Amino acid sequence: MVGKSRVVVDLFWRLLLLLWALSIILPIVWLLIQSLRTNADFFQSIWGLPQKLEWGNYERAWTSYNIGKSMLNTLYYVGAGLLFGTFLTVLNAYALTRIAFKGRKLLWSLIMLSLFLPGINALVPQYILMKSLHLTNSLTGLVVLDSLGENVFFLMLLGGFMSSLPKDLEESAFVDGATLFQVFWRIIVPLSTPGIVTVAIFKFLGLYNNFLGPFIYLSDPAKYTIGVNMYQANMRMNYSADWVTMFAGVMIVMVPSIIIYILFQRRIMEGATLGAMKG
Repeated sequence: MVGKSRVVVDLFWRLLLLLWALSIILPIVWLLIQSLRTNADFFQSIWGLPQKLEWGNYERAWTSYNIGKSMLNTLYYVGAGLLFGTFLTVLNAYALTRIAFKGRKLLWSLIMLSLFLPGINALVPQYILMKSLHLTNSLTGLVVLDSLGENVFFLMLLGGFMSSLPKDLEESAFVDGATLFQVFWRIIVPLSTPGIVTVAIFKFLGLYNNFLGPFIYLSDPAKYTIGVNMYQANMRMNYSADWVTMFAGVMIVMVPSIIIYILFQRRIMEGATLGAMKG
């Protein structure tokens, strides 16, 4: 009887997960299908199939929405933010978990307290600070803001991973004359690679999909990231009805995120689970 009830529960959860997966996959499939139709066919029936594959929609979206330029802006923003942001996260996690200093527990408590504070509350003081430093309307300013604005989740994930590493490794290195930075760079960082890769992937997805920050701080269309650029493209639909081109543009900007997820989905799950278990 217990075995049958377990089978029923397993089937229920499998069905629930299947429905959840379909709720994500089907809209993407629908978007792909509509991006290959004409506007006339789309307005005639939004559920129809393309009579002829209109690949020209993608070329038109690339040129009319200036996706190439916004992709380059996004590449700089994401690349620089990922590099400096991940390094600072690793450095902060090491300092908070491997170095004993007075007030460390209090500092951790304050960091955990920030989890209960809505991030939207920081927008006004952040904007005032960025404007006073002349970092608004600047991709470099956005990189600085996102790199220095530590994410508590990433800090907890990597801190939990690092705290599980044996102390004997550091003590032996110090006995051999290694400096603090040498221990960090040559011992802690290589051993923490799974957790660092996980954090880097999450940071990439977060930066690539970030809309609010670039929308607030960037005023020059030539500096728009891909999220803001597609938002402006969507605003054009108030004056035109070229929806299939809009759908094609959305499919183009989805490609990098989908590729990253397909390539690193196992590393994301393994790294996140390992970090949680060791924390």
